[in-house]
Amino acid sequence: MSKRNDSNYVPALTGVRAMAAYLVFISHYCYVFDDKFPQIVQRFLGEFHIGVSLFFVLSGFLITFRYYSRFDRLTKDWFLQYLKNRVARIYPMYFLLTVAAFIYFFITNDQSITHGYDHPVALMLMNITFVRGFFYQFWDTGIAQGWSLTVEECFYFSAPIIFLIAKRYGKFYIQPVVITLFAVTMFLIFSHVNWHGFFGNFTFVMLFTFFGRCFEFFVGVQLARIVLKKGLGRSNKMPFTYGGFVLIFVCVLVMALQPITPPWRAGLESPVGIITNNYFLCIAVALFFYGILTEKTWFKSFLAHPFIELLGKSSYIFYLVHLGWMDTIIKNTFNSLNDWVFSLYDKWNVDWNSPFQYDALNLLYAFIVLNAISITLFKLVEEPLNHYIRRSDFLIKNKPRNPENEAVAIKA
Repeated sequence: MSKRNDSNYVPALTGVRAMAAYLVFISHYCYVFDDKFPQIVQRFLGEFHIGVSLFFVLSGFLITFRYYSRFDRLTKDWFLQYLKNRVARIYPMYFLLTVAAFIYFFITNDQSITHGYDHPVALMLMNITFVRGFFYQFWDTGIAQGWSLTVEECFYFSAPIIFLIAKRYGKFYIQPVVITLFAVTMFLIFSHVNWHGFFGNFTFVMLFTFFGRCFEFFVGVQLARIVLKKGLGRSNKMPFTYGGFVLIFVCVLVMALQPITPPWRAGLESPVGIITNNYFLCIAVALFFYGILTEKTWFKSFLAHPFIELLGKSSYIFYLVHLGWMDTIIKNTFNSLNDWVFSLYDKWNVDWNSPFQYDALNLLYAFIVLNAISITLFKLVEEPLNHYIRRSDFLIKNKPRNPENEAVAIKA
């Protein structure tokens, strides 16, 4: 899958993955800076969950860019090959890290994995099959941030239907409206049924399920349709890259100014926050991506740097490990090192500072260690498994590669 054979490859879009994952990382650990920044800055950093929106819009774009122009009709072989590619890209690392999370639970009894649920084996099965993402009680169990993979998988399964309806019947724009109405209807039905929160919370449905967040994917799909039709050249000089980037953080500011209603923890989860995140932010993201695709800027060059590109390739693993059991092990290691350093100081009878006594420094150390782990797992596990599954006869017999027919330029 060499990018040298495809002139349409845009390394900067891979770099965007790293940026998105790091934004989510900041949103989860911004509390470390509570004593150092004014409240509005803390709130602003807390809304950097926008990295998830970048992922969703990018997924919509990449899947469409890769498959839409070659999609004529939905056949069994086409769908099996498509599904095989999606499994190879997403599932191996998610499965391995999720099983590892539950092994960690069985060893340590860390309730953050199960939230006290009495049937951990059943919960593990719900996690590895992505089913947990439809239940308010379970959506953040296992690898908590893995809820977004349920959303992604729903889009992957829906994409061929979206393409079919758009191409055969010319009905594109009505689809996200129908899907969103379905989400509202499901909430109205199941809000009166106490079944582990299955579609039972409106905020949950709108923010943590595909049916509530489908518009972000459709914006990415439409961006790809425009690029496929018009190409990457354009005559106007509008600065889409920087304009879209600024608008993204205008949306962040709007969410940061919203009141927080428990049990939710961010302005995202307010009514204005939902509208801003689900419908306005993704448009700003699409403008930013369009600029990345069609403009030559310093920012694009930075995102396309080989090292940033590597971070982007390993960012999926970083996203899965930056919060949860692996991060807990790293933090506990730092605490043990801090105790060990101070025990040495006591022996030496000196009053020095420990390199592990500051939360901000420990967060930086954790960030570096997590990236090192992610790159290692990408090189040794994820990439080889991805290639092995694609070349195997899993789901459908492998066909010899034909580079002229492979749209592998922008890796989905």
